[in-house]
Amino acid sequence: MKILPVPLIREADAYTIQHEPIADIDLMERAAACCYHWLEKKLDKTHKIMIFCGPGNNGGDGLAIARMLFRSGYVVDVLLLSDPGKITPSCRINYERLQEIIPAGSSMAIISSAADLPAINSMDVVIDAIFGSGLTRPPEGLSADVIMHINASGAMVVAIDVPSGLYVDETTLTESHPVVIRADYTLTFSPPKLAFFFPENDPFVGDWQLLDIGLSQEFIDVAPVQNFMLIQDQMRQILRKRNKFAHKGNFGHALLISGSKGKMGAAVLSARAALRSGAGLVTMHIPNQGISILQTAAPEAMLSIDPDDDNFTAVPDLSAYSSIAAGPGIGTDSKTAGALKVLIQNTSRPLIFDADAINILAENKTWLGFLPKDSIFTPHPREFERLAGKSSNNFERNRMQRDFSLKFQCYIVLKGAHTAITTPDGRCFFNTTGNPGMATGGSGDVLTGIIAGLFAQGYPSLEACLLGVYLHGLSGDLAMKKQGYEALTASDIIENLGKSFQTLYGKF
Repeated sequence: MKILPVPLIREADAYTIQHEPIADIDLMERAAACCYHWLEKKLDKTHKIMIFCGPGNNGGDGLAIARMLFRSGYVVDVLLLSDPGKITPSCRINYERLQEIIPAGSSMAIISSAADLPAINSMDVVIDAIFGSGLTRPPEGLSADVIMHINASGAMVVAIDVPSGLYVDETTLTESHPVVIRADYTLTFSPPKLAFFFPENDPFVGDWQLLDIGLSQEFIDVAPVQNFMLIQDQMRQILRKRNKFAHKGNFGHALLISGSKGKMGAAVLSARAALRSGAGLVTMHIPNQGISILQTAAPEAMLSIDPDDDNFTAVPDLSAYSSIAAGPGIGTDSKTAGALKVLIQNTSRPLIFDADAINILAENKTWLGFLPKDSIFTPHPREFERLAGKSSNNFERNRMQRDFSLKFQCYIVLKGAHTAITTPDGRCFFNTTGNPGMATGGSGDVLTGIIAGLFAQGYPSLEACLLGVYLHGLSGDLAMKKQGYEALTASDIIENLGKSFQTLYGKF
């Protein structure tokens, strides 16, 4: 699914209005109805609802929502932060409609100064319809006072489209204390907004829900964008079905260079994940002391034994392998770094780098110029920082990630709540599966094994990254339902890979 910047969202609105055709006020009604249906399921009628409406179309959405809530028997106080003579035409229509039906117990008031602001009880529900998307400067004056008043209330806050004060396509954290609504929920209109995928905005956005208001798919299909959100239908299209007469030779041979003294668990996890991801054969290149561990914990995997007892020091014959990954648990010994350099120099096919392999490359950046095209990196944020440098915010880090992929013609899988995959042509894909329970040791080793297993089967680098990240997160979500967040382990992710595949096949 495409992620549109604000200018293109406005164009999508205008195109829909012109070509559906539909009047602006009716598109607003459609958006308000989507929000109302969500609110009706979430809220009971014992709580007072306070809707703060700005002078633009976001305020018009809020006024239309208020009308729908009135008619359903909710107690609603509407606070308009503008002279009614200065609001947009569609907002004015909803203002006039609302005036005709205000029931007893509810109210509508004009807020002209901070002195007019009503008290907000912590048991109330606040709906933020002040600004929405497209804000280009920090709120000030009355709007800033209102935002700070709402944030200090302790009430549950629902933002419409975008929390007021939040920038969509650039960082909001230019001030030490940005004036932004801190929403518990954000009801945003499809397509999704870029800002929602970065951790710095989580305190403002909260739990966001994507609502389809029927913007022209014809326009969206041709809109030139660089950002995308992974969805299940897209993953189903990537997933390859197996032929009845297939055999293990059809599904490739993965080599995972992993493990060192004290870190053989990483090798076990990556081996089991590669096996569960569908590779026909999996070979683990490990130090000599790990033989009994691997043959016991992952008997389906074959072994390539390094001459060193404790570390990766020598590159095996690579001719038999369709996928090569290096990094989980290998450590950063000088002999290991030398062997990794030899691997890069003697391999023309894409390589997959994780963990300590990334840390070694971060200390030897001149080697990056020799990377095989379409190689894959799977760093967590700190590893990426070592590799590409520090950033002041997540928007800047995302730009650095794209630049790295462009410069070295590689794929970066930057792990996080919305794992971001950047490509050699500058695109970025944000994942939508996964949960905080996956923030546990070994989870990254599992992802490396999954991507290596998919790449071995012939999935190109982009598809292996997208499908691997999505399956990894989906498996974590399935595991979370059984284990909860705290008890979830990396092995639980592996054990749920089968159900993740079946979910994509439509069997669950």
